[in-house]
Amino acid sequence: MRIPAHSVCTAIRDDIVSGALERGSRLTEEVLARRYGVSRIPVREALRTLEAEGFVVTRRHAGACVAEPTEQEAADLLEIRLLLEPMGAARAAQRRTQAHLKVLRGLVRLGHDRVRRGHGEDLRSLESWFHETLAQASGSPGLTALLTQLRHKVAWMYTVDVSERSTECWAEHAAILDAVARGDAERARSVTALHNERGIPAHRLRLPRTPARPDRVRAS
Repeated sequence: MRIPAHSVCTAIRDDIVSGALERGSRLTEEVLARRYGVSRIPVREALRTLEAEGFVVTRRHAGACVAEPTEQEAADLLEIRLLLEPMGAARAAQRRTQAHLKVLRGLVRLGHDRVRRGHGEDLRSLESWFHETLAQASGSPGLTALLTQLRHKVAWMYTVDVSERSTECWAEHAAILDAVARGDAERARSVTALHNERGIPAHRLRLPRTPARPDRVRAS
C-alpha cells in the first residue's frame, strides 16, 4: 500500500484503532515504511505525533510500541468526553454557521431515515459525522482537535452497540441541533451532556485479542 507521506500518521492511527496494529506490538520504522510505501522520515514524524496523542509509547530496549491502555484510562476517556462535548455544543450554539447547520440537519434526517429503515450499519458513521461537525461548529480549533482525538481513542478502546437506543439517540441529536440552531448555549450544553450520559451503557470495553509479542507487527 502506498499513501502520501502527509497521510502516514492518519494511516497508522487508523490501523491502531481498527486493531490491525495490535496493542503492545512493536512499531519499527523500516517495517512501517514498507507497509505504507513511504520513506522512514514521515513514519518517524508520525510516531512522534501518535506518542503525543497517547496511541504509541516508547519502551526501553523495544522502541516504539502500540500503547496498552488500562481500564481506568478507558473509563477516564468517557468522563473527559462528558466534560468537553457539552462545552463544544455550547460554543457551537454561539458560533455555528449556516453551512454547519445545513450539514447537521442533513445528518439528522439521514439518521432518522436509517433508523426507520433498520439500516443500523450506517448509524455509527453518521453518529461520528454528526459529532465531528458539531465540534467544528464550535469555532475553536484547539477544542475541535481534542474532541477528534477523544473520538479516535473511544473508538479504539470501546465497541458501541448503536442498536440499543438508536431511536432515542437520533431524537437527542435533533434536540442538540435545535438548541444550536436557536443559539441557546445552555440548552445545547445540557442536552449534549444528557445524550452522552445515556450513551455510556452502550459502550463495551475492547479486550486485547492475545498478548502481543514486543517484536510483532502486522505488515501487509
